[in-house]
Amino acid sequence: MKQQGAHPEDTEGTPDASSRPDTAEEPDGAHRDVAHIDEVEGDEPLLPARVHRPSDLMRLVGGLLAVVVLLAIAAFAHGTTSGLEQDINKGTGQAPDLLIKIAGLASSIAILLVPVAFAIERLIKRDGLRIADGVLAAVLAHGVTLATDLWVARAAPDSIQDALTQPSPGDIHALTDPVHGYLAPVIAYMTAVGMSRRPRWRAVLWVVLLLDAFSMLVTGYTTPFSIILTVLIGWTVAYGTLYAVGSPNVRPTGRTLMAGLRTVGFRPVTASREEAADAAESGDRGRRYFVTLEDGPPLDVTVVDREQQAQGFFYRAWRNLALRGFATRRSLQSLRQALEQEALLAYAAIAAGANAPKLIATSELGPDAVMLVYEHTGGHTLDSLADEEITDDLLRDTWHQVKALQSRRIAHRRLVGDAILVDRSGTVILTDLRGGEIAAGDLLLRMDVSQLLVTLGLRVGAERAVASALSVLGPDAVADCLPMLQPIALSRSTRATLRRLARERAEREREAVLEASRHSRPARAHDADDSHPAVLDKAGKKAVRAEQRAEKRAIDEAIEEAREEDLLSQIRHEVLRIRPQAPVEPARLERVRPRTLISLIAGAIGAYFLLTQLTHIEFGPLISNAEWGWVAAAMLFSALSYVAAAMALLGFVPERVPFLRTVAAQVAGSFVKIVAPAAVGGVALNTRFLQRAGVRPGLAVASVGASQLFGLGCHILMLLAFGYLTGTEKTPSLSPSRTVIGGLLTVAVLVLVVTSVPFLRKFVVTRVRSLFAGVVPRMLDVLQRPQKLITGIGGMLLLTACFVMCLDASVRAFGDESTSVSIASVAVVFLAGNALGSAAPTPGGVGAVEATLTVGLIAVGLPSEVAAPAVLLFRLLTLWLPVLPGWLAFNHLTRKAAL
Repeated sequence: MKQQGAHPEDTEGTPDASSRPDTAEEPDGAHRDVAHIDEVEGDEPLLPARVHRPSDLMRLVGGLLAVVVLLAIAAFAHGTTSGLEQDINKGTGQAPDLLIKIAGLASSIAILLVPVAFAIERLIKRDGLRIADGVLAAVLAHGVTLATDLWVARAAPDSIQDALTQPSPGDIHALTDPVHGYLAPVIAYMTAVGMSRRPRWRAVLWVVLLLDAFSMLVTGYTTPFSIILTVLIGWTVAYGTLYAVGSPNVRPTGRTLMAGLRTVGFRPVTASREEAADAAESGDRGRRYFVTLEDGPPLDVTVVDREQQAQGFFYRAWRNLALRGFATRRSLQSLRQALEQEALLAYAAIAAGANAPKLIATSELGPDAVMLVYEHTGGHTLDSLADEEITDDLLRDTWHQVKALQSRRIAHRRLVGDAILVDRSGTVILTDLRGGEIAAGDLLLRMDVSQLLVTLGLRVGAERAVASALSVLGPDAVADCLPMLQPIALSRSTRATLRRLARERAEREREAVLEASRHSRPARAHDADDSHPAVLDKAGKKAVRAEQRAEKRAIDEAIEEAREEDLLSQIRHEVLRIRPQAPVEPARLERVRPRTLISLIAGAIGAYFLLTQLTHIEFGPLISNAEWGWVAAAMLFSALSYVAAAMALLGFVPERVPFLRTVAAQVAGSFVKIVAPAAVGGVALNTRFLQRAGVRPGLAVASVGASQLFGLGCHILMLLAFGYLTGTEKTPSLSPSRTVIGGLLTVAVLVLVVTSVPFLRKFVVTRVRSLFAGVVPRMLDVLQRPQKLITGIGGMLLLTACFVMCLDASVRAFGDESTSVSIASVAVVFLAGNALGSAAPTPGGVGAVEATLTVGLIAVGLPSEVAAPAVLLFRLLTLWLPVLPGWLAFNHLTRKAAL
C-alpha cells in the first residue's frame, strides 16, 4: 500500500528501492534505520488538514454560559457587585505608588511583546497556521468587544452598566470601557495559537494578565466584573474560532509509528493500514496497523489519537445522561486513561482464561497519540465468515470465551460481529476490549449475553443462537438476560441493523396486504355488475355476504402468512420454551427519553409565558363577572366535538363499525393524548380501534391515513379562507391580509428548504410514505360510496366548527361587546394553534397551544386580561376535564377488547 495523505516531510527525499546501495556489509546503524523508514507501506489515507474538535465546542458553550451568568449576577445582584468593588478598591488603594507604576509599565510593554515573541517562535518552527488562527480570533474578539461596549452604553440595564463601568479618573464625565479593547484580542490570540498548552509561555501569560489587571484596578480604569467579562469574551471567541475553522490535524503518520516501535525495541520493516468494517461506530477505537518485523512474527498495532478519541463524544454524553447505571465509558477521557483502560482489560481478559490478543508493549507517540502493540492474531471476523463456516462448535466456543470473561466479572460491552475473530485454526478470539469494564455488575454482564444472542441470531437465527447459549451458560443465565433484550441495551450498529430489517419486514407485510386487496377487488366488482342489490332476493344476499366473508378470511390468511416475527421476539420465544417462568418484561433502562426532555422544556416555556400573562390579571372580579351561559355553551360544543370526530373517522371506513363505540373511542383519545403527542396518540388509538372492530390491519392504517390526509387538506383550506376574511373585514377591497401573504411566503420558503436539502427531503418523504402507504387505494374505495365521503368531510368541518365555537364562547364568557372579535379571527387563531399543537412533541400540545392561542387572540385585538382566561377555559374544557371520562372510556373499551 502506498502512502496517501502523508505530510510533505514524510515523503520528500525518499529514494526508490532499486537505487539504494546494498547494505548487507554495513554495520547496524543510522543507514539501516533510514532504510526501514523508507519502507513504510501504510499511512492514514488523505488526512484532512483541519479537524473540528468537540472539546472546542464544549468550551465555547461553557464560555457563553459563563458570560450569561456573569451578566445575570451583575443585573440582579447589584448590592453584591457594589460591595465587591468597594472592597477591592479599598485593598488595592494601599499599594505603593512605585509598585503601581512599575506594574503598569511592565504589563503595557509585555502584553504586546509576548504575543509577538510567541509568533516568531512559531514561525521559526514552521507553524504559521496557528498564527493565522490567532490573528483571526483576535480580530473577531475585537469586533465582539466593540459590540459589547456599544450595547452596554446604549441598551444595557443600569445595574449592568454600573457593574462594568465607573467614572474615568481622567474625566469624571466619561465612563471607563466595559470591555478592554486590547486585552480581549490578546487573550483570544494567545488561546487560539495554543500558548496555554506550553508551560513556560503559559506562566508568562498569566503573569502579564495579573499585572495588567492589578494596574488597571488600582488606577481606577476598570472594574472586577469588566476584567472577568474581558477574559471570558477572549476565551470564548478563541474556542469558537477554533471550532469554526478547525484545528490543525496532528495525527501521527506512519513514519511516527515506525519510530515509536523502535523506541520500544522492535525492528519494523513495513506497516499497512487495516480499514475498519464499520466506520460509524468504530471511529473512536483507534487506527489499526499490520506491522512486519525484521526478526520475529508480525504485530498488530493500535494507534489512538485525540481526534479519534473525540469521535462519538456527543453520542456517549447523551447515553451517559439518558441511561441508568450502565452507560458507555466516560464521555471525555485523556489519552493516558484510554491507554491504561485498554491495557488493563487486555491483561485481565487473558488472566481470566479467555482468548484475547496479547498486549506486549505500549508507548506514547508524542503529546497527542498513544499506541498499543499486540501479537498478531490473524483470521477473519464473524461478519466476514460465510454462513456454512459458522458451525455449532464455533458458536459454543464463542460462548465459552464470554463465560470465561464473566467468571471474573469482566464485561466486554461490544460483542458484535467484528469484535469476534476466528483464527486459522478455528479458535475464537475476543477483540476490541477497549470499551469493556472490570468488576462489572450483573446488569452489564446480562447485557453482554443479550447482545451476543442478537449478534449470533442475525447470522444463524434465533434457534441456533439460543441453543448454543443454553449448552454453555445454562438456562438460568440465559433466562435472566431477557429483560435486557431491548434495542436500547444493544450496540449502535446492532440497532441500525434491526431497524433496517424491521423496515424490510414492514414493507413485505404492506405489499402482501395490498396484493390481497387487489385480488379481492375484481371479484367484488364482478359481483356488483352481475347482481345489483336492488334485485337480489334474500337467498342471493346471503350468498353475497357469505362470499365476502370467505374473501375476508382468505385475505386474513394471506396476511397471517406474510406476517414475520422480529428477531428479539423469536429469541424470547426460544428461551421461554425452556424456561416458561422466565421474566420477559423489559427492564427500565432509560433515565430520561428525548421526547420527555423536549416535553419538559416546551412545557416550561409555555408555563413561563402563561404565568407572565396571568400575573397582571385579577381572577376574582373576572370570575364573578363571567357569563356562565357562555361557559355552558363552550362545554356543549366541547362535548359535541367527540361526535364530530367519530363522523370524521367513520367516513373513511367502508366497513360497518358501531357509531357509539367509535364515539367512546374518541373520548378515550382525550386520555391518550395526555401521555403522547396529539397527532401520534390519536393515530395509534384509532388504528388499534379499527383493527379490533374487524378492519384488517393494512386497511385500518390506510383508513386513518386517508382521514389524516383529508383533515390536513381541509385544515389548510380553512386557514387560508378565514385568513382571507380577516384581511377583508375592515377594508372594502377584496385584498388578502398581509398575514396570509406572509404565511404563504413562509410556507413556500420552508418547502424550498426541505426539497433542496437531501437529508430533510428524505426524512419528510419517508415519514409521509409510511403514514399514507395504501391511502390511495383506500380513498378509491371511499369515493365509490358518496354517503361515506359526505360523512367524513362533514365530520371534519363540524369538528373544526365545534372547537372554534368553543373558543369563541370562552372569549365571550370573559369579554363584553367592546372587547369582542369576529368569528373569522377566532377561527384563524384556533387553526394556527391547533397546527402548532399537532406538530409539538409535548402531550396534547401542552405549552405550545396555550402560548399560540393567547398570542393570537391578543394579536387580533383582544385584551390580555380577557385572552389569557379564555384560553385557560378553552383548554380546561377540551384537554383537562375530558381526561377522567377518557380514562373510564379507555378502560371500558379495553375490557371489551375494543382497544
